[in-house]
Amino acid sequence: MKNHRQENPELDLSIVLPVFNEEDNIEALHEEITVVLNQLKLDAEVIYVDDGSDDGTLSKLKMLQESDARVVVAEFRKNFGQTAAMAAGFDLARGEIVISMDADRQNDPADIPRFIEKIEEGYDLVSGWRFDRQDGLLLRKLPSQMANRLISYTTDVKLNDYGCSLKAFRFDVVKQISLYGEMHRFIPAIASWIGVRIAEIKVNHRARVAGVSKYGISRTFRVILDLITVKFLLSYSSRPLQFFGSIGMFSSVLGTGIAFWMTFQKAFSGIPMSDRPLLLLSILLIFIGLQFITFGLLAELMTRTYHEAQEKPIYNIRHIYRS
Repeated sequence: MKNHRQENPELDLSIVLPVFNEEDNIEALHEEITVVLNQLKLDAEVIYVDDGSDDGTLSKLKMLQESDARVVVAEFRKNFGQTAAMAAGFDLARGEIVISMDADRQNDPADIPRFIEKIEEGYDLVSGWRFDRQDGLLLRKLPSQMANRLISYTTDVKLNDYGCSLKAFRFDVVKQISLYGEMHRFIPAIASWIGVRIAEIKVNHRARVAGVSKYGISRTFRVILDLITVKFLLSYSSRPLQFFGSIGMFSSVLGTGIAFWMTFQKAFSGIPMSDRPLLLLSILLIFIGLQFITFGLLAELMTRTYHEAQEKPIYNIRHIYRS
């Protein structure tokens, strides 16, 4: 499949929206976006990426495209996930400024002009902060706060809200971002690797009025694994020997130390070395754990090399509807 990335911007603004089963929200959301675009009076496009919806979402998106020349609809062959949908939207974007946002109407399109103003101040990436978040405390807000602190500490990119999809980018930044897994939430950290100026602004966050949330507590585990990957790629992707070598040195020194200690006990205390299965079991488990982590990181590097060397996208578009 060909890569859809543009080399130079052709429009002033692109708005990218991953969409999955939002038939009850999409028309009202587009009306709000249309009001904002009419006020801005910019050459703009609205890119809806249908991520394999199995309700009436795609039909409504096609109707929007037929009635509004600014609408672009990319139809996935199946559900590839939000990260893949966002990557497809970024590849298709032709605007000097690219705005990403959710299609569940919790992000407010009225905030878009403020993002454009902030970009025009000289920033390369502007991230939204859902200061007054309209979600449940235990299942959404509290885990999110903990995750934001952990991600900020791990990546050294300090933001209050990594999970907010409402963001603004310059065209050249978007085209240099490669997304895999659940990496869309780590975009500011990934972009920091190429040296960008990042700002964060408070945005209006609205309660969901229709449809069903696609987020659950189970995603926390995938986020943690992706965070390990991001940290590795940001810190060691160009010098992996320092990472793996450190583990190897620690493991070797620890194993050697245990061996010398057991030899000392055998020589001076008469404690046998051959009848201590618990010690051998603990060493075995430690090495198995280290091997799994190491193989996981190596596999991540291999996957990235595979995709980027062949320019093979992580999604497959059935059809693109545009004027």
